[in-house]
Amino acid sequence: MIRGHGGNIYDLARNIGCSPADIIDMSSNTNPLGPAPGLIEYLREKLKIVFAFPEVGSKKIIEAFANYHKIRADRVLAGNGTTQFIFTLPLSLGTKKALILGPTYADYGDVCEMYKIDCEYVMAKEANLFQPNIMDISAYLVDTDTVFICNPNNPTGNLIARRDLLKLCEAYPGIRFLIDESYLPFTDRYDETTMIRTALTNVMVLHSFSKIFQIPGLRLGFLITSPKIVKQFKYFYQPWCVNSLAQIAGHYLLDHVLGDDTFLSETQSFVTKEKHLLAERLKNTKALKLFPSMASFVLIKIKERFNAAHLCSIMANNRVLLRDCSNFKGLSDRFVRITLRSPEINAMVADKLREIFA
Repeated sequence: MIRGHGGNIYDLARNIGCSPADIIDMSSNTNPLGPAPGLIEYLREKLKIVFAFPEVGSKKIIEAFANYHKIRADRVLAGNGTTQFIFTLPLSLGTKKALILGPTYADYGDVCEMYKIDCEYVMAKEANLFQPNIMDISAYLVDTDTVFICNPNNPTGNLIARRDLLKLCEAYPGIRFLIDESYLPFTDRYDETTMIRTALTNVMVLHSFSKIFQIPGLRLGFLITSPKIVKQFKYFYQPWCVNSLAQIAGHYLLDHVLGDDTFLSETQSFVTKEKHLLAERLKNTKALKLFPSMASFVLIKIKERFNAAHLCSIMANNRVLLRDCSNFKGLSDRFVRITLRSPEINAMVADKLREIFA
């Protein structure tokens, strides 16, 4: 079930008659600095590993991840991206009624629809720059058993402080909270915000390697939760769900990249700088409103002249793919999302937007 994820460069290339490699993809939320240094060369040397089956339960990569984060291995599962856990959740937990903090990533709502789960949204307001007051959701928690929260949120980029998340999760021990931290490594507030080390047994954290290390095609994500919930997920865990290249890529990244803070700190500094430059370049473009973001992307509202589909069409004809956000519940057809790329591309896109709305 795919209802408008970013990164559909193949359809755009077919529509305008070019190669997918010619498309500048500013719709897919991966690291603008590219893959981690040395990873491609390492995988090239290890390609013969695909001639054998992967480790069936990904035990080694789970242990390596747990050791890095200083948590118990029985609290961790590795999967075929975090998407595997989102779509396994209703089966594993027997979810009956869910609450989604929106506007947010479509997969949370899609999985509820797939399994016919009663689902309700509590929407952050544009007037508050889409920053949610997390304690306001208490009124919606009657009979709810599962809550979906993306932090930082996609597509708004808002970040909820750890103390606020802890207060909410502690107040409702009988409700399971799925905290999707796929974009948290892009912010320098990672250590003070992550819920990975929390001891609360009703908290589930999603951690993605796909975005921060720009390996979405390899599909590698982790679920961190209580041993009891891990066992519930394992009941529906498919053999070999993490492929061989993803497993060894994970080991390389944990051993050689996350061993020091260089790659993450450079990414965080770059993202902060480029968001500031984008805002500066567009500050006099009155037709556009940029929302503050703690992620590697920026939500933009088109205030006049035309809608998101029209703007995306214009940019597509220039071989630039933006994310039309009109299919996010809680957003109108006036919103687009731009993911940062190289300084040159970011500047070019800002110039093009100024030209369009001049």
